[in-house]
Amino acid sequence: MSEVATLEAQEARLVLPRFTYEDAWALGSHLVELARERQAPVAIDIRRGAQQLFHCALPGSSADNDAWIDRKRRVVERYGESSYLVGARFRAKGTTFEESSRLDPDRYAAHGGSFPVAVEGAGVIGSVTVSGLPQAEDHAMVVAALGRLQAALAGPTDRADLADPTAPTDLAG
Repeated sequence: MSEVATLEAQEARLVLPRFTYEDAWALGSHLVELARERQAPVAIDIRRGAQQLFHCALPGSSADNDAWIDRKRRVVERYGESSYLVGARFRAKGTTFEESSRLDPDRYAAHGGSFPVAVEGAGVIGSVTVSGLPQAEDHAMVVAALGRLQAALAGPTDRADLADPTAPTDLAG
C-alpha cells in the first residue's frame, strides 16, 4: 500500500461518534500519557473550530513547537485532511508542498503531526496537533491517541471491530 493510501485509510478509520469537551480532555490526556512514556519533548493542541480545547507543552518543547502547531493546523483547516497526507500527496506528484501549493510557508506546513477531528455525520470539526518529534512520529502519536479515544467511545461491545490503536503503523518512523 502506498504512503498516500495508508494515510487515507487512517483518516477513513479514525472517525469519532462524537467529540465533546470531555472527549477533547481525554484525547489530550492520552497524548500526554504517550509523550511521557516516550519522554517526548512535544507540545499538544486540540481544537474544535476556532476554539482551543486543550494545550500542553511538555519539558523540552519550546515556543517553536507552538509555531509549528499553528502552521500544521492551518493545513488541516484548509484541506480537511492530515498535514502529513497533504504533504505526501505533493511528494507523490514529485514536488513539495512548499514548491507547489502557492501558500505562504511561514503560515502553512504540510508536515506530519496535525490530524482532522472528524465526527460521524458531521465531517471534520476540528484538529489535533503534536509538534516536537520527526514528522512521522508526531503523526503516529496522534493516530495512536485518536485510536485510543475511538476505542473508548465505542464501548466494550464494539471494541473487537476496531484495529488495535496502539499497534505500530507503517509510518511510525
